[in-house]
Amino acid sequence: MSTTLANLAVGLVAALHVYILILEMFLWERRPGRELSGFDADLARRTAPLAANQGLYNGFLAAGLVWGLIAADPTGYRVQVFFLSCVVIAGVYGGLTANRRILLAQALPGALALAAVLWAG
Repeated sequence: MSTTLANLAVGLVAALHVYILILEMFLWERRPGRELSGFDADLARRTAPLAANQGLYNGFLAAGLVWGLIAADPTGYRVQVFFLSCVVIAGVYGGLTANRRILLAQALPGALALAAVLWAG
């Protein structure tokens, strides 16, 4: 049961990072991306390359988490711990330097999933 819960949590964090990738890489200048950033159309246009770069990194996090889900243990477990730790660190850094909402939107789900994986481990 705890392994199923941990896998579900990892999957949800991976899905969250795919969603962030889509917002930052493809929807930054449109309504969903501008609502996320709070930027007007001009600032969204000027920052779109930076947002796309951030989106790509979020895609790498999602890919790593999916790898952790499909790889056999002990590799899968270790990959999950590594990438969830990266999610938490990125979320804390973003929350401290960019926007406090990132602590709740990224760091907290990552930390909860990491706790679930460690508990199930």
